[in-house]
Amino acid sequence: MSIPRRIEAELRRSAATFPVVTMTGPRQSGKTTLCRQVFGHLPYVNLEEPDARAAVQSDARAFLDQFPSGAVIDEVQRVPELLSWIQAAVDSRPGNGQFILTGSQQFELMESVTQSLAGRTALLRLLPLSINELRDAGLPTGTNHLLHAGGYPRIHAHGIEPARMLGAYFETYVERDLRQLVELRHLSEFRRFVQLCAGRTGCLLNLQSLAADVGISSHTARAWVSLLEASYVVYLLPPWFENLGKRLTKAPKLYFYDVGLAAWLVGIRDESQLAAHPLRGHLFENLVVMEFMKHFENGGSRAPLHFYRDSNGVEADLVIEHTLRPGGLGLVEVKAGQTWHPEFTIGLQRVAAALGETRVTRRMLVYGGDQAFRTGSVEVAGIQAGGKLP
Repeated sequence: MSIPRRIEAELRRSAATFPVVTMTGPRQSGKTTLCRQVFGHLPYVNLEEPDARAAVQSDARAFLDQFPSGAVIDEVQRVPELLSWIQAAVDSRPGNGQFILTGSQQFELMESVTQSLAGRTALLRLLPLSINELRDAGLPTGTNHLLHAGGYPRIHAHGIEPARMLGAYFETYVERDLRQLVELRHLSEFRRFVQLCAGRTGCLLNLQSLAADVGISSHTARAWVSLLEASYVVYLLPPWFENLGKRLTKAPKLYFYDVGLAAWLVGIRDESQLAAHPLRGHLFENLVVMEFMKHFENGGSRAPLHFYRDSNGVEADLVIEHTLRPGGLGLVEVKAGQTWHPEFTIGLQRVAAALGETRVTRRMLVYGGDQAFRTGSVEVAGIQAGGKLP
């Protein structure tokens, strides 16, 4: 089953505007499938294959000469020196949409891309399936199902048992990607570290606490979080900072790019476990935060997302910078409860007062129910209301 992706329109626009398009994102998020579908007229090369890597490393010019009209090149981070040769190639033969590059490690790849292909490439990120994409395809979107299955396309397109695939996904990730990034001699400690991160999803990142619980140094904990960020496993949501004369939280909040992986890591193997699971609220928050991120990324823009928390306990799960009105802000509060309560909006009103009523252009409450309506200045969106989020 092929599931249409919301980012496809932006992918086509980018290829019509730039000679190179670079698409990053987690492994198994659907990058290769999408690029091969959209650019089926171009040859395909996977640099995970040893012979392809060897061909580039032995003679990059001869390798690219095989593709006078361009190519789709997968996992380009495996041979970053190829990017300089691609720069020379597109400079010598004008035309857009020549090379479509994919990669699943964001930091090193992005550094190489920005150095070698500045001004020549569009940068896109494809994340796991959004709720809207699942609904567009007529696939199940029950809340507990979303929390259990996550958004990796193969789970939904092929009806794979989530626990089976997510377990294999994590083992493959540890054994392949991390060994490429750094030598990990303490894999058991690292696995424990990732599990503890999953248990803290939606919480402030506390490296000292994580390090102490695993029995590693704070320096190692910081390095491991960076590895998890680089390989699109965890996302650190930054706090909102401004000179408001208040003491604001400075630590980021920890989320997983795929909520299903977080659920698997905390021991959830069946959807029925979620009904009374103590982490259900945190996992629900993770799901909603990532839906907003996918909305922006699928439109080709970086997500202008933050959270707000001050020393008085006033907080909002998301502060969204207005992309069209400088200084304007949107606020989002997330509640996992399935029954609407008017007090759900109290936090939004307090944050709006703290940030300035005139600056707050939109207030939204996303909860676990099936109603969608407006109450005063707040838009209420039940995740099961059937509408489109965000």
